[in-house]
Order: sequence, then C-alpha cells, then structure tokens
Amino acid sequence: MKKQLYKSIAKFNKLVLPSFGKKQLDMSKAKKWQLAIIGYRAFITKKSL
Repeated sequence: MKKQLYKSIAKFNKLVLPSFGKKQLDMSKAKKWQLAIIGYRAFITKKSL
C-alpha cells in the first residue's frame, strides 16, 4: 500500500514540480528552495522504487 502511495506521489511530482536536470542546474549555484525540491523528489523516487 505504501509503495502505491509513493508511486502516485512520484507521478504527481513529475507533472507539477520543475525538473532541474533538464535545465542543467549547477548544484553549487542552486538556491535553498531548489535544493529542497531536488531532495524531496529524490526521496519520493527512492521510496517508490
């Protein structure tokens, strides 16, 4: 059940949240909110797999 929840959240994130990888964001120049989004997306993706 938890895995299904994380998979649905991951799909929602893919649609709503920006993808910084496609924009080639430099991690050393990223703002705090950008790092927070990257970390959140990584956490959800890891849990969904």
